[in-house]
Amino acid sequence: MNFASDNTAPMHPRVLAALERANAGAAMPYGNDPLALGVERKIADLFGRDCAVFLVSTGTAANALALAACCPPWGSVYCHPEAHVDDDECGAPEFYTGGAKLVGVEGAHGRIAAADLDAALAGAGKGVVHHVQPAVVSLTNASEAGTVYTPAHTGALAEVAKRHGVRLHVDGARFANALGTLGCTPAAATWQAGVDILSFGGTKNGCMAVEAIVVFDKALAETLAFRRKRAGHLFSKMRFLAAQMDAYLEGGLWLDLARHANDAARRLAEGLGRLKGAALVHPVEANEVFIDLPEAAIAATEKAGYRSYRWLGPGTQRLRLVCAWSTRMEDVDGFVQTAAAALA
Repeated sequence: MNFASDNTAPMHPRVLAALERANAGAAMPYGNDPLALGVERKIADLFGRDCAVFLVSTGTAANALALAACCPPWGSVYCHPEAHVDDDECGAPEFYTGGAKLVGVEGAHGRIAAADLDAALAGAGKGVVHHVQPAVVSLTNASEAGTVYTPAHTGALAEVAKRHGVRLHVDGARFANALGTLGCTPAAATWQAGVDILSFGGTKNGCMAVEAIVVFDKALAETLAFRRKRAGHLFSKMRFLAAQMDAYLEGGLWLDLARHANDAARRLAEGLGRLKGAALVHPVEANEVFIDLPEAAIAATEKAGYRSYRWLGPGTQRLRLVCAWSTRMEDVDGFVQTAAAALA
């Protein structure tokens, strides 16, 4: 009954079985095994174009290394102030870029608007030696507010970025959840909309520890092999990362798991949204629900054993509730019923 985070979920059984199969016999190290090479081809097929693929074990590594490939030490990364790269990665992007500056661009419900990005880049002081130089825009899809960027929205931001001569990165730790809502192809949400590089997540959606840096602009891939090695993410036994990603993608499992999590979140939001005194903070477009609830309802769910996250700190009444591939609908209903009973 844990709605605190999708990181609390176990591995999907098919991912676990794939790890066991990968453990049989010997295999070449450092990504030269058949599984790792096959996953690179599978991801290229998924996105419908030639691309470079670098497997790592964490989302922080994927984001930081991707941004480092796009941004020099004297550069700047434009992102939403609530973006994971700015708020939750302990300075990793700044460290791996060699000191680049993160610049926040505000936007409603965790998303940046094209006009606001345009204004920020126009005033960045490009070419002025006293200012960091704009190098890359980083979007989070699905966002930290549980909302998604449509291909049209991403495309508008990409047009602004290209006009100002900067790259476009997408933090896709919950990319599967975004696609599960959008219903478009992976290509339409990324390179066809102008995305240069993607952090493609697996850990939050049924894997143990694997993310893929997917590089659509091959010029950005030239340094990434060395950056990954220097960062300690070139695994000698890369087959075990590849086995997870291979099972994750096989037969569309990644989208099936995300759609279940999204469905559970919508059901949770609909149920809680009907309660007196409840107020949804953001549209529920992926697998996260942000809601203000009366303290009596929160206390009752906590007493009943449900885990959630008080988003604004202990004692506050805004919850972030995250559903995962393993979330049971009976737990969703139980949470709503427990909250409702406390307010009756």
